[in-house]
Amino acid sequence: MRLYEYEAKRLFRRHRLPVLDGVVVDQHSLGLLDRVTYPVVIKGQAFVGARGKAGLVQFASDRQEALEKIQAILGKVHGGHAIDKVLIEPRVSIEKELYIAVLVDRLQHKTLIMASVKGGIDIEDVARKEPDKILKYYINPCAVLPSFMARTVASDIGLQGALLDRGAGVIARLYDLFLGYDCKVCEINPLVITAEKRLWVLDAKVDLDEDAMFRHPDLRDMDIFARHEVGELTEREKIAKQAGIPYVDLDGDIGVFPGGAGFGIAAIDLIQHYGGKPANFMDSGGAPTQEKLRAMLGLLLNNPGVKAIFGARFGGISRCDDWAKAVVQYVVENRPRKPMIMRMAGNMEEQGRQILERAKTEHPELFRKIKVYAYDTPIEEVIKETIRAARETGA
Repeated sequence: MRLYEYEAKRLFRRHRLPVLDGVVVDQHSLGLLDRVTYPVVIKGQAFVGARGKAGLVQFASDRQEALEKIQAILGKVHGGHAIDKVLIEPRVSIEKELYIAVLVDRLQHKTLIMASVKGGIDIEDVARKEPDKILKYYINPCAVLPSFMARTVASDIGLQGALLDRGAGVIARLYDLFLGYDCKVCEINPLVITAEKRLWVLDAKVDLDEDAMFRHPDLRDMDIFARHEVGELTEREKIAKQAGIPYVDLDGDIGVFPGGAGFGIAAIDLIQHYGGKPANFMDSGGAPTQEKLRAMLGLLLNNPGVKAIFGARFGGISRCDDWAKAVVQYVVENRPRKPMIMRMAGNMEEQGRQILERAKTEHPELFRKIKVYAYDTPIEEVIKETIRAARETGA
């Protein structure tokens, strides 16, 4: 679960990391601008980065200018999320920007400290164009960070003298926070050196493990609660969430109507392998109800970007006849026009096939573009036919 910058800084402050005094302002608390000392930096609060390039980081020298720029930021959409609050902090004179992060390297199965002498908004470009500027230090899982390693990292990014000691302290406390709160990522970008030779955390990113938050009731004292980032969901993802359907929108034109999550992922890979573009990931879960199955189909067939549906049901815990009933009822009630190419095998397959054949006889026009193959047709062939159908529909 990602935190807003202001939430991450509350956590940082509790761990004695050097964050500036700031206030969070929304449309209903603009009176807080009377308490601010100018000049200031105004930062729209969003879960995704690149805020500076999106115009969500602004500067103001007085209250009126701050008010105008806040009003211009509030309501903007960034990464699918509407900005409803801003963080206002004192503006500082920056001499140098550095980068520090603690995260999990899932390939090495170790905790990783990453650091760079080049911090700021273009850190992704640094990683891509100058990978030697990204320094990496591995620590065994849950191990205490040796003090010499914190000092080594601080030294390697150019800190000297009193700044070396302060920088090592920042790195050590950031690492302790990462372990102590079961974090996935703790990032400072940038950690700045000011003209007065002070270190400040100018931006903070924290990604918590939502499943471990029950172990940290003190997060509530900072108004940090488990939540779903609904602001970043598409409308279909919101509908799916309310219906209890694991669903993610992709940018293709083939709707994927699978049985379980594993096959859903495999279907996405196969569609791409054969030159198609999947429009979604979806998981029906074990033994889904008729209502849930119909809702799943609706998510796909109501998507204007979907040209054809690929479906597969392997009856195990779930039954093929239940799946067939759901398909038939949805088609009869909603009269979709998009082709649906599917495969059905397993538990109650014969009964499911009888339901589909009867529906095809009773409603031939509705089922003209719907095909349901049996176990003896390879799934690869079903996918290839779906891709062809999508291309013909989009032509």
